[in-house]
Amino acid sequence: MAATDWTDQRREDCEECDRQTPHVVRIEMRTESEKQENAAFSREPYRVTECRVCGAETTRRMNNA
Repeated sequence: MAATDWTDQRREDCEECDRQTPHVVRIEMRTESEKQENAAFSREPYRVTECRVCGAETTRRMNNA
C-alpha cells in the first residue's frame, strides 16, 4: 500500500474529540478487489486523516465512480 504524507498538519473536525484538532492527512492507494487476478485493476485513492490529539483515523474514497 503506497502512501503520500502531507508534511504540514491541517486542523479538521474530529468526531472523537468533538472539536477541531490538528490532523495528519495522506493519500493511500488501496486495492479493493480480493481476487488476485483483479488486484492490479482495482486500486483506488483514499484520503486518510489521523487526529494528532486522540489518534482517531478516518478514510474516504476519493473516486466514487
